[in-house]
Amino acid sequence: MKRPISIVLATLLCLLVLSVSDCVLASSGVLRFGSRGEEVRLLQQQLNERGYLDHQPTGYFGPLTTQAVIGFQLDYCLKVDGMVGPQTLEALRNNGEELPPADDPETDNKPVEVPETGEYLDWFSEAQYIFKEGDVALITDVDTRLSFKIMRTFGHEHADVETLTAEDSEVVKDIWGGWSWERRAVIITVNDRHVAASMTAMPHAGRDGEPALKTIASRSGGYGRGANLDRIKGNDMDGVMCLHFKNSNLHKNDKPEPRHQAMIKKAAGL
Repeated sequence: MKRPISIVLATLLCLLVLSVSDCVLASSGVLRFGSRGEEVRLLQQQLNERGYLDHQPTGYFGPLTTQAVIGFQLDYCLKVDGMVGPQTLEALRNNGEELPPADDPETDNKPVEVPETGEYLDWFSEAQYIFKEGDVALITDVDTRLSFKIMRTFGHEHADVETLTAEDSEVVKDIWGGWSWERRAVIITVNDRHVAASMTAMPHAGRDGEPALKTIASRSGGYGRGANLDRIKGNDMDGVMCLHFKNSNLHKNDKPEPRHQAMIKKAAGL
């Protein structure tokens, strides 16, 4: 007896879904902040199963998925960039069991060599496209040579950034002597580029315990009611910090700030 075509099609569809799920992700590309689709949903499913994510798969690679990926990368000594490329994908498939040790020279987690000076790149024509929203970067303080990791989470006139972890926040406070509006020369390492920048270490305009972009009162840093500028949770800082580049502007007046521009030139060796 012939089976109804609808049953046959349904069976084939189920087999296809199971096959795709078993493969975890079939793409040869990179999934990152802002990605959408079935591959993202499957990634979220894997992160849920491993305890790194605690919500239903949505198919959108947002801040929660980025944090989950970062947590997985930290645990398995992978390159911590919040993106799912070939090595992170392989680790997800094998649950980290067949990865080489962290000190293996073939792994992505080898120390980054940061030069003494960075490229002097204009924010509007170049730097903002190298350091895009959702990108994870390494910040190296020019004077102390201490480093920590951040993500660009907001900002158009300049980059608004947040530390990835509480440990990164501690390094920031070690460099600045606590939370501070002091401008310091830094080099940002992102996507194999080293760019001169200036940074302050005063979290502002957000609350760690509230959802990102929710309208809240009494935002950090003396900011009043407004959208909560805090995407990265559990990093022991409330809100964002400012990272400036050549010719980037302050939000309040859309003009470059001289002290930041002087620090950027210092970071560029000018």
